[in-house]
Amino acid sequence: MTDFETRAMEAKQASFAMAVLPTEVKDTALLKIAEALNENKEAIFAANETDVKNAQESNLPMPLQKRLLFNEHKLADVTEGLRSLTKLEDPVGRELLKTELDDDLVMTRVSCPIGVLGIIFESRPDALVQIASLALKSGNACCLKGGSEALNSNRILYEVIAKASEEAGIPKGWITLMETRNDVAEMLQLDKYIDLIIPRGSNSFVQYIMQHSNIPVMGHADGVCHLYIHEKADREMALKLAIDSKTQYVSVCNACETILVDESIAKDFLPELASALKEKNVVLHGCEKTKAILPDVLDVEEWHHEYLDYEVSIKVVSGLDEAIDHINTNGSGHTESIVTTDKDAAEEFMNRVDSGNVFWNCSTRFSDGLRYGFGAEVGISTSKLHARGPVGLEGLVTYKYKIVGHGNLVADYASGKRTFTHKHIK
Repeated sequence: MTDFETRAMEAKQASFAMAVLPTEVKDTALLKIAEALNENKEAIFAANETDVKNAQESNLPMPLQKRLLFNEHKLADVTEGLRSLTKLEDPVGRELLKTELDDDLVMTRVSCPIGVLGIIFESRPDALVQIASLALKSGNACCLKGGSEALNSNRILYEVIAKASEEAGIPKGWITLMETRNDVAEMLQLDKYIDLIIPRGSNSFVQYIMQHSNIPVMGHADGVCHLYIHEKADREMALKLAIDSKTQYVSVCNACETILVDESIAKDFLPELASALKEKNVVLHGCEKTKAILPDVLDVEEWHHEYLDYEVSIKVVSGLDEAIDHINTNGSGHTESIVTTDKDAAEEFMNRVDSGNVFWNCSTRFSDGLRYGFGAEVGISTSKLHARGPVGLEGLVTYKYKIVGHGNLVADYASGKRTFTHKHIK
């Protein structure tokens, strides 16, 4: 048995104990982790500085370098996230359905942890803390693999979290760190121990994982997000939302990558939009109709494209139908928003667009587990089963059915001696 297989087996054993942990134990552990991160922050920052320096020397793309940074601000964010999780309801053990099958036979559907999560995520050390904390609160064990660029940061964060949580009563081995591609390749084959894989990355990466494992996969693919400026949009609002959606933080999956502008307002609105975006140093790419109005914009090489940088594509559309068709054809099912004063148009947009998050008159950047009140997220799912959109605590539990009887026999019901009542119990 290999080293990783041993650790995966330990995680599976730990998951059985975690499934029945009292809420108080889990919440205490989360607070202990927050304390430990603050107590060890100098060592954490030093490890992160090594990763950042290595990234600079290897000319890692700037958006990835920004994601890599773990400083006082990021530490404050993750520790606040840990504390906020303790204030949320425990997702485990909730009664979801109760049915009287007969007057002495009752069935309940109860939420329970998934088991062992295998999560692969990008070069963001803060993501490791967020993912681990959500797994803990939802009673799941986890095997984590961050980007190799964050190797030193991830290693010390993992060590601090494992030590603090185990001292607080969480089963040993509930969290383990994968550091090599061989670990990931091996994980894909361990369907005996791993219950769900959550890969965060490009669509091609997610597809690769799906094709090379029998383990269920929750897809967290790229974020090709759209902002549609409808013909009845408030122009001032539209400009503000375009700037926020694109530039508030460019290297994240919920940043806007394509702006759709209604043909009826394009001639007057596009110059204003271009001016506002250029003030933020955004490089513009456009369709032929856009280029007819803004001759200096660059070509669009591919509409399904995630820039993760100060670049954006602009397309002029004939109306609501073309906007929806473009999004459903070229989007990634992540987040789309319409800017309009027309309620009917907004409702049609939100109903017909096939994405996990559909907005009206707000920035695409709101697509986030913390902003939704989920206590952060393991990622934003662009698949439809079993969770969609920001995946927080609710997306990390499944359910089981419990039936309590009094010697009930199926033969009695098959013969007609007894009959089911099937009454819903509130």
